[in-house]
Amino acid sequence: MPTVHLRPLRPTDYGRVVELNNAAFPAVPNADVAELTRLAGYTSLALVAEHEGAIVGFLLALDPGADYESENYRFFAERGPSLYIDRIVVDGHIRGAGIGRALYDAVFAKAKADGRPEVTCEVNLQPPNPQSLAFHERMGFSRVGEQHTKGGAYTVALLAAPVK
Repeated sequence: MPTVHLRPLRPTDYGRVVELNNAAFPAVPNADVAELTRLAGYTSLALVAEHEGAIVGFLLALDPGADYESENYRFFAERGPSLYIDRIVVDGHIRGAGIGRALYDAVFAKAKADGRPEVTCEVNLQPPNPQSLAFHERMGFSRVGEQHTKGGAYTVALLAAPVK
C-alpha cells in the first residue's frame, strides 16, 4: 500500500480536485472551481489525499443543518444526525491501494468524535457504479433506501454505516 497523507482541502487544491472530480463522472457530478468552492463552504470535513506530493483523492462530508439543496443530502438530514459524504474520488491510476479506506477512516473518526450514530452516502445504481457499491459494502454500509434524482436521470442507493 502506498504511503498516503491526508490533510484539509485548501483553495489552492481546487484545480486538481476539479480535475479528479470530473474524471470520475458520472459517478459524481461534474463541477467547476466555483461549484467546488460553494460545496466546500457546506462541509464539516474536506480532505485531500496526497501520495508522493501529488493529490490523488479527496472527500467532502457535511453535518446535518447545511443549506445544501442536494436531494440525497436532504434525505439523510431528515433521517437523523449522520455525517453525510457528498463525494469521494480517488485517482483511477491508484484506486485499490487503500486511499479510499484512509479517507473513510477519517470520516468515521470525525463522526465518532462528534457523536454521530452513522455515516451516510449514496452510490449510483443508474448509471451503474458496481465498484463503489462493492467498496461501500466492504466498509460496512447497507442500503437504507433508493431514490430517483435529477429529474429521474439517476437512481441512487442510499447507504448508511454505523459508527463504532
